[in-house]
Amino acid sequence: MLLIVGTIRVPPETIAATRAAARRMIEATRAEDGCAHYAFAEDVLDPGLIQIYELWRDQAALDAHFASAHMAEWRAVLGEIGVLDRKLRIHEVGEGRPL
Repeated sequence: MLLIVGTIRVPPETIAATRAAARRMIEATRAEDGCAHYAFAEDVLDPGLIQIYELWRDQAALDAHFASAHMAEWRAVLGEIGVLDRKLRIHEVGEGRPL
């Protein structure tokens, strides 16, 4: 399994447009084969900071995601919005267990 965690930062005044594009991206991505979890969350204390959490079955599923039309649309929107920062890390993880 591949775990992707991190943040993107957008200008706070663009958050409404970011939310609309993120909704489309999240809905399409969650329907993809190999996507186990995909979520964005706005930071309550830091306007414009979006926390990202993804879990993928394997690299092939992630590669298909990167090649998808909705990923291309998301990248275009982020370019228009003007992303100020992007910090994402990928980790290889085993199957989880209840805590």
